[in-house]
Amino acid sequence: MQLIKTEKAILPTPWGNFFIFGFEEKDNGKNHIALVYGNIKKNTPILSRIHSECLTGDALFSLRCDCGIQLEMAMKIISKAGNGVLIYHRQEGRNIGLLNKIKAYALQDQGFDTVEANEKLGFSADERDFSLCADIFKILKIKKIRLLTNNPFKVQMLSKAGINIVERIPIISETNPKNSFYLKTKAKKMGHLLYE
Repeated sequence: MQLIKTEKAILPTPWGNFFIFGFEEKDNGKNHIALVYGNIKKNTPILSRIHSECLTGDALFSLRCDCGIQLEMAMKIISKAGNGVLIYHRQEGRNIGLLNKIKAYALQDQGFDTVEANEKLGFSADERDFSLCADIFKILKIKKIRLLTNNPFKVQMLSKAGINIVERIPIISETNPKNSFYLKTKAKKMGHLLYE
């Protein structure tokens, strides 16, 4: 187990009250959170979303990606369902960090796609470690999930880490002129299922 659970509090949101749980990586002290809505102690598969941190999309309303829109959609869907978990996975820019993400944006401004930009900076297309999220599910005693995702890699990594995913639920947002090339690249080069 790479994580320890730290604090828990109520987080009021426009979609109702969530419980916010804090987690800390043992090796480096990095933090992640889980937002829990309703009763997750049922024996049924829990509606779940892993949302990777995106400061530009989540907090600054960037139109370059679909992250902020997906975060809001996921919270609405979980609230409407009556229970569920949203893990906020703090590995910014597919885990290359905020400053490298800005460098990748600059390369994208020159015509590189998101995968080419990461590779030009010496990273793989996706540096994230989803085993941390599997640890969070285990700490919360969640064994079966219905996962809100378009990313087959996420499904594969969580399954490999021992999480039973009984259903993958698409979370498709509308494209805009600023993110359409980015989304097409995710579908073409990273296998994301965006056009169901």
